[in-house]
Amino acid sequence: VLQKGLKENFADAQVSVVDCPDLTQEPFNFPAKGICGKPRIADVGGVPYLIPLVQKEKVYDLNTVAKDIELPGAFILGAGAVSSRVLGINAELIPIVQTKSEKKPAVNGSYVAQINPADKGCLLEKYSSKYTDCEFGLLANLYASEGQPGKVIEVKANGRTGELNFVSCLRQTLEKHYGEKPVGMGGTFIIQKGKAKIHIMPPEFSACPLNTDEDVNNWLKFFEMKAPLICQPVIVSRDPGFDLRVEHTHCFSHHGEGGHYHQDTSPDSVQYLGYFQPAELLFRIDRPQETHLVGRD
Repeated sequence: VLQKGLKENFADAQVSVVDCPDLTQEPFNFPAKGICGKPRIADVGGVPYLIPLVQKEKVYDLNTVAKDIELPGAFILGAGAVSSRVLGINAELIPIVQTKSEKKPAVNGSYVAQINPADKGCLLEKYSSKYTDCEFGLLANLYASEGQPGKVIEVKANGRTGELNFVSCLRQTLEKHYGEKPVGMGGTFIIQKGKAKIHIMPPEFSACPLNTDEDVNNWLKFFEMKAPLICQPVIVSRDPGFDLRVEHTHCFSHHGEGGHYHQDTSPDSVQYLGYFQPAELLFRIDRPQETHLVGRD
């Protein structure tokens, strides 16, 4: 299904089932070896807690989320916002955490991408270099598993010929094929060659209400960042009525760049390599009572 859909949007695409590579190795350096074992997706909070105006009291903990999704000690990947209570500012969180279990403390391999106060560029830092908690704020889309090795879906796509970004292409392909049935996936992919459009939220929350996508885009800071970028996507083919964010991807690198992935900007030369696992369960945590569809892409 995925290969057929990708070939409509990329010059070359190959999808196969392989053994998950050891994700503790370069370029991932994750705290867990794989993305297998009781795979599940959690959509926590939501964009309505950020816009039109921020609700700073919305703070969560990845160790608590692991218990909420009935998988204490889960290995969690995904995309979210930092806890402004901890950092004192707003920033992009790239969560990569082996949550705590009865036997072991949490291992936080997350990254933070923020606007560098010195030059207004990207400042990417390892979370554990400054903080010891596993908090996040406002919203997150998370893929969780036991972090085990096992069989995964390997996706290779080179040379983008269509308009869709890599993640949207995967999601829309699933939606087209499975229709009413929601199918979720998570994991990691590398933009191996090329460049990508990435945003980072400003350190200050907007004092004026952000009421439209245009307002949001004027507030966000956009960058073109270079490969290799290691991305953590969470995808649900369609929302079965839980007010989900159906796709959300954050990325980091080993050259100081990272943030929220939008699209590659070098379609001819871009190369993607990804490892995905379909999720068995979906959890919706602290769903906003008042909602809207602004700022979801």
